[in-house]
Amino acid sequence: MSDGDVSSAQIFEDFSHENLRLNPHLEKMIDEMEEISVKLSCMAYDMVVLRTNADLAESLKNLENEFLKCKNAILGPTDHPDKKCLSDVELNIPEV
Repeated sequence: MSDGDVSSAQIFEDFSHENLRLNPHLEKMIDEMEEISVKLSCMAYDMVVLRTNADLAESLKNLENEFLKCKNAILGPTDHPDKKCLSDVELNIPEV
């Protein structure tokens, strides 16, 4: 065998050892990126559900209205002149 054959075989062997050494690191990085990707997908899904669920939006609106009603009952309408006090009609509260 000539020197060219020996050196190319040595280079190939060194390259193979280097690849084997890098594989665990690459696998770990790929696993971490897959976990991040799954978390990101779940977050995006949750965001879409929260923004498109009409029942949830209505519930949040009702909750905010009830909060404002309680706040007005406790603090009174004159404590915050810049905030408009909402009446029962505006809040769509049914009469009992």
